[in-house]
Amino acid sequence: MLDDAAFGAATPVKPKAISPTDPAARFTGANGDRPFFAYSTNYLVDLDNAIIVDVEATVPIRQAEVGAVRNMLTRTRDRFDLHPERLAADTAYGTAEMLGWLVDDQEIEPHIPVFDKSERKDGAYPATDFAYDEDADEYRCPGGRALKPYWRDISKGRPEFGKDGCKKYYARKQDCAACALKPHCTPNQATRKISRSRYEHARQKAREIAKTDAYVASEYARKKVEMLFAHLKRILGLDRLRLRGPNGAKDEFHIAATVQNLRKLAKLRPSVA
Repeated sequence: MLDDAAFGAATPVKPKAISPTDPAARFTGANGDRPFFAYSTNYLVDLDNAIIVDVEATVPIRQAEVGAVRNMLTRTRDRFDLHPERLAADTAYGTAEMLGWLVDDQEIEPHIPVFDKSERKDGAYPATDFAYDEDADEYRCPGGRALKPYWRDISKGRPEFGKDGCKKYYARKQDCAACALKPHCTPNQATRKISRSRYEHARQKAREIAKTDAYVASEYARKKVEMLFAHLKRILGLDRLRLRGPNGAKDEFHIAATVQNLRKLAKLRPSVA
């Protein structure tokens, strides 16, 4: 079971500790308190009525939880012919690969903050300050200089994207050396370099959606999901699992979601006189 993506194989990072009684559980301190072994319940929720349409148990790590969303979206489409127009989620689901999958493969609008590490710790211009020219396949820095993948002819073919899924763009050393903006652009290196994800078009679409009123509405509606998790712990008392192993976690999470749905459906259904 540890070879399953949901319970260990989603990341190559080895766990710091393994439970002797439940090896598939993951040691986590995500709640800010004392670390403990746990599983994570993942919900796919219809935001109109806060109805849970699918559930998946995973270990509490981001890669496994992102994979669970893919599984749940695919499963609900195959089983119930449900295919959402948009998906609202938090930044953990805003990775380039996930956004690319939503936009290109599923045709779902990502109402998700982009997981972005372009902000520089040294205070220099972030990558978002550089304008991309799709026709020329180059960036332009705030000083108007070009950044290109290559500045000379390459006789031997090279992969367009690196192992990290990004394409690198480089400024010329002489351009940076003569630029008055260098202290604000690349103070600790001779030249500036920009990485562009193969899914940058999906990342840019997510950024544009984040400026719309529909995105604001999705952010507000997403609070319904957080309320479900709060209800799970405070009302149903599911702060500790009674069963061990992935199947035990799966059974308890599904039963709890069923109870939540029945409670919600009872309120939605008009009372009969």
